[in-house]
Amino acid sequence: MESADHPNSRNPIRTNPLRTRDDLRLAFDQLSLPLQPFYSEGAARIELGDTGTSYSPSVAGMEGFSRVLWGMVPLLAGGGDSELWATCLRGIVSGTNPEHEEYWGDIRDYDQRLVEMASFGFALATIPEKIWEPLSDEERERLYRWLNQINGHPVWDCNWLFFRVLVNIGFRRIGRPYDKEQLVRNLNRIDEFYAGEGWFTDGIGGHADYYGPFAIHYYGLLYAKLMREEDPERAARFRERSALFARSFIHWFADDGSALPYGRSMAYRFAQAAFWSAYAYADAGADSGANAIPAGVVKGIVLRHLRWWFRQPIFDAAGVLTIGYRYPSLVIAEQYNSPGSPYWALKTFLPLALAKDHPFWSAEELPLPDLDALSVQKPADLVLVRRKETDHVAAFNAGHAGTNEHAHTSAKYEKFAYSTAFGFSVPKAEWGVAQGAFDSTLALSERDNLFRVRRCNEETRIDGRLLYSRWKPWADVEVRTWIVAGLPRHLRIHRIDSARPLDVAEGGFALGLQDDTLALAEGAKAVASGALGTSAIVSHAGFERAEAVHAQPNTNVLHPRTVIPTLRGSLEPGVHWLVSEVYGEPGGRQDPGSPAFVATIGEDRIDIAEHGGARLTVLF
Repeated sequence: MESADHPNSRNPIRTNPLRTRDDLRLAFDQLSLPLQPFYSEGAARIELGDTGTSYSPSVAGMEGFSRVLWGMVPLLAGGGDSELWATCLRGIVSGTNPEHEEYWGDIRDYDQRLVEMASFGFALATIPEKIWEPLSDEERERLYRWLNQINGHPVWDCNWLFFRVLVNIGFRRIGRPYDKEQLVRNLNRIDEFYAGEGWFTDGIGGHADYYGPFAIHYYGLLYAKLMREEDPERAARFRERSALFARSFIHWFADDGSALPYGRSMAYRFAQAAFWSAYAYADAGADSGANAIPAGVVKGIVLRHLRWWFRQPIFDAAGVLTIGYRYPSLVIAEQYNSPGSPYWALKTFLPLALAKDHPFWSAEELPLPDLDALSVQKPADLVLVRRKETDHVAAFNAGHAGTNEHAHTSAKYEKFAYSTAFGFSVPKAEWGVAQGAFDSTLALSERDNLFRVRRCNEETRIDGRLLYSRWKPWADVEVRTWIVAGLPRHLRIHRIDSARPLDVAEGGFALGLQDDTLALAEGAKAVASGALGTSAIVSHAGFERAEAVHAQPNTNVLHPRTVIPTLRGSLEPGVHWLVSEVYGEPGGRQDPGSPAFVATIGEDRIDIAEHGGARLTVLF
């Protein structure tokens, strides 16, 4: 995908075999040492660029500094060393000194710096001999006072509650006063986010996404490890829930190490596997007996994931991580993604804290076990489908009752399907289907070329491989959607009851556009095919024509240029049925062949027949 002279092709981390503990230590050096020239004079900030965030450049520099600690602390805890550690200590001294020009500042309510304090709490709890004991009495007092601000300011009612928890267990470890009541109160509140089957939502009514594994479960497992003797009951509960969650979350990973792109904060990249690092660190499966994920499997998930990521063009010419997902792109970024934000991914380096004889390191790396082709995950409103023949994982999405104000929420949480092979796309602007990049969704317009898509739902339901949602893009337009999940084909059915005339566009999977890609639209069928695979969509009812939409560049998380097979139509006020069949198969050019579904719509039911497969009857 990239030329031989591309900066990423020369990055030494690409050739790191990532098989052993020493390989992972080397990978940390390969990721962190390129940052050395970008430390500020007082070493309290890492200044990597000038792109903006919702917080100031000085806070962004402090964020970059702190995120390196997520990899540095495990390295030191496991007996390793880094030439950057002296710089980090100097930065801590500068950043916590109110008289220093690089002082990290007094904290405000809901401050980004509250997020970054978590890595310091973890460090105090894990390596006090490295971060606390080398400081003078005055320097210790300044560090304590600066961190203790977290106990005097509110945080967002979500995974942020854990930042207070980590800071306070750090204080406890070094024998300083800590707010025990607040610690317990925050932990009790986090318990209320539990959605069952091992899943947490990111706050009451929040989404069940990667913030469960790489935030709430991750911090819970740190707590379980560090507070096992002091709070054995809660520690056991965190381990038990994580062990249960692991049996669902394993379905989010493909055999090649890639993980499902879904939700916000895609810029954290290989943090997607951080849960598995914490699973090993806290021995989360120790009490699960035969249901535990074996150490060799966990090791394989983490190391294959890192190997997959380090083959991708995610670095700039200086070897620094960029903002984006599989390639640099600000289009997909969040308002809180600064140039240093991606280094949160170093949380996945937690196994560096484990001794060389720990099962994670002593076990033979194993592939994924044989997993069911279908995994229904109701707490996440998803149905995962795995096609082993092409190593393709897709999540079919029933949709959610709530929404939020993060960028591109509808694209990141409400598309009908998310795929390890085809990714998902976000809009670049508001005009037309190319700027909207409407893959795996139904877009509706009042015939003004401004489209609306599903953002939140009045009703959702999952019954095996059948997903249902009811949503209202306008107050007088109701859409009922049924999806029959499957790979390489799935079926979508929409009943639209509209009081206004509408234009509609239904997009299939977005295919990466290369020189060999061929795209054809004829009648009510569109196909795009090339070395990366084949994407197709065909109308069974309701659509008038097909198009091969060349989406605006940099809208897809996996490929900077894509083509989206799309069906189009125009509807007058009234009730209409739209039925489409979508095909997606990675790994080279294929012929999608004839449609495999037949949907018969009656007065009160839909009868669905699949060639060579099951029959479904849907009552409505």
